[in-house]
Amino acid sequence: MPSKRTGFAPWSLTREAGVLSATVDGTIEVPQNVQPTLSTGFVDYKGNWQGAKSNDEQFFGITTHLAVGNGGDTLSPATSDVDHIDMTGFTDIFIAIKPTRAGSVAIKAIMGPDTNRFANLSPVNSGENLRGSTTNNPNQVSNLFSDSDEVLTADVWNIIHIGQQELANQKNMQFKVTNNAGGDSDLQIGFLRTV
Repeated sequence: MPSKRTGFAPWSLTREAGVLSATVDGTIEVPQNVQPTLSTGFVDYKGNWQGAKSNDEQFFGITTHLAVGNGGDTLSPATSDVDHIDMTGFTDIFIAIKPTRAGSVAIKAIMGPDTNRFANLSPVNSGENLRGSTTNNPNQVSNLFSDSDEVLTADVWNIIHIGQQELANQKNMQFKVTNNAGGDSDLQIGFLRTV
């Protein structure tokens, strides 16, 4: 164990008075141990605790749309508990669709219901395509996510990953899914967010 040495600081009144002392120990003790840390959030500038986000563990907002006609639109999520998706703190999202008829659908990310605020703004332009710049086109405003022809298999969950942070931090979002399978189809639709 190294000894502890003390001395008068060069700027102290004692040193100024001419009292000399042994210099402060020239070696610096550096602890050599590993200590794990865990970050669970932070205190924001207002003094409020903000917990760290983590990936959703399960799909949520699963909405069942019965007998959606060919060319018919659905909005999801649309349950009694969940009527929009809040992506604050999340970067990517999975959308899962289980149709009863094989064929194609169109999928668009749109502004959620005007009964929900976007931060402190209300009403919002509900049902319109979400627009903004993306990492691929940072200098151009365009639809953030619009897939006009996604072919799905019937009676299984078709899971689609929407990445590149295109929908990151959207506060009031829904998906418009259009049945283009050529006939009526039941559609179950759910979501899972990742950080």
